[in-house]
Amino acid sequence: MINSFLSYLKSNFHKIAKITLISVYLIFLAGAVVRMTGSGMGCPDWPKCFGYLIPPTSEEQITWQPNKEFKKGMIIVKDEVLFVAQNDIRTASNFNIKNWEKYTKHDYAKFNKYHTWTEYINRLASVVSGFIFIFLVLGSLKFWKERKSITLLSFFALFLMGFEAWLGKTVVDTNLKPTVITIHMVVGLVIVAILLYIVFEVSERRKQFTYNSLFSKLLILSVIFSLIQIAMGTQVRQFIDEQVKQFGFEHKQYSLLNPSFKFYFHRSFTIAIVLVNFGLFYLNQMKNLGYKLVNWIVFLIFLETITGILMYYAEFPIGTQATHLLAGAILFGLQFYLWMQSRKVKPTITQK
Repeated sequence: MINSFLSYLKSNFHKIAKITLISVYLIFLAGAVVRMTGSGMGCPDWPKCFGYLIPPTSEEQITWQPNKEFKKGMIIVKDEVLFVAQNDIRTASNFNIKNWEKYTKHDYAKFNKYHTWTEYINRLASVVSGFIFIFLVLGSLKFWKERKSITLLSFFALFLMGFEAWLGKTVVDTNLKPTVITIHMVVGLVIVAILLYIVFEVSERRKQFTYNSLFSKLLILSVIFSLIQIAMGTQVRQFIDEQVKQFGFEHKQYSLLNPSFKFYFHRSFTIAIVLVNFGLFYLNQMKNLGYKLVNWIVFLIFLETITGILMYYAEFPIGTQATHLLAGAILFGLQFYLWMQSRKVKPTITQK
């Protein structure tokens, strides 16, 4: 029965790999919404939320009151401080500090039910994706004898998902430390690249493209430029996070107050990225190379540019930060996949 189940997973492995990839992008989307709404600390602990498996829906649930039951591990807010129940208790008429331990991982002690549930949905998406990754790994076992790389990469992707979960915990424990958030996203992009490689390698149909030397060189340049831009973008995001901590999420107009050189480099470097990718678009159209992904890449670069302009000049309109982040992650994936497609194209005798 186990063998037949594994055979079923292998026969549908290409679909499973695609679903796994989609689940990762859904996590990116959920994470982008968390950042957009300032819900990163909606749950002060991890993996539970205020000590609950299902988050609280009202402030009353996490507020100390006399003659009220609390389970071990539950977290309350009292006098703007977080406390953790040491045992299952029923409170008396007065607060007894002996029954509680001060939460020391951070000092963020606010409750907003909308932020709490936004963060919880983000975590839930990660849990669902984790189960899908397990199916991916099980399906990859049947490839062990013929294509070990598929199995090894599937296991490595699952390992990185576990590492991402640990990073998620660290993000909360450090009260949204910008460096940890940046690493969190970069590892997510590595997972995307691994899954795209798996999807590409197990694809039964390979589209035919026309070789062009200048296109290949520009494509490599565009990938390098995008990596530089993403690196700069994470630095700008760190600056914005620090501004938010200083001035508060409600004062978005100060998010880019007195930005550093990295912001101006990030903004101006967009010109080089646009020129290189429009060069790819022009060659693809004029030489009939057949790369349809180029059209989507140009569209995403346009979307990234527009949302970047809106965030700077219109004080982060709702949805722009999430769109900017998600579009960047998808853009990276499309460029990486286009690069894999181009690697398989060989020049004809007349083109050498």
